[in-house]
Amino acid sequence: MKKRSVTVKELDHAEFGRYGAFANLINPDAPHLGEEPIEFYRDMALLDLGGKPAALSTCRVCRRPLVVDVSEYHNGCGEALVPLDGDVLIHVAPASGGDAVPTDEMEVYRVPKGTAVVLRPGVWHHAPFALEQECVNVLIILPERTYAVDCHVERLSKKERVRIAGA
Repeated sequence: MKKRSVTVKELDHAEFGRYGAFANLINPDAPHLGEEPIEFYRDMALLDLGGKPAALSTCRVCRRPLVVDVSEYHNGCGEALVPLDGDVLIHVAPASGGDAVPTDEMEVYRVPKGTAVVLRPGVWHHAPFALEQECVNVLIILPERTYAVDCHVERLSKKERVRIAGA
């Protein structure tokens, strides 16, 4: 039976690891080089771009109903996202090898602003949901033109849609 509702989870390295990685960029708690006034936090998360140049894009998301009605994946690369000015929710589901979104395995995570999330190739996802602010600007890092050449989008029927609970 397909999930109709999924509860928001906080990011946790062990639990989120099957989808990729994340790193708090604003208040890092990681190994670093140097001391105050200059500290360099290195290699906090790795993004596989398939050997292609990185393109930085902004996805501006405004508040909308907390219902997952579309999902996408990229075969040839991972994707990174960083909410710049507000917290967001993201949905993810494991790579499935086909065009059917595995809604029964879908999970939703709260991503605090300034936290980089790196998704592995094939992981189902789509535009984040603005949580508390009306609109949030999200930095997206993908290989150049991935949106045009490696973006497999599936719209969910009303019956397949997943409601986000506990936000």
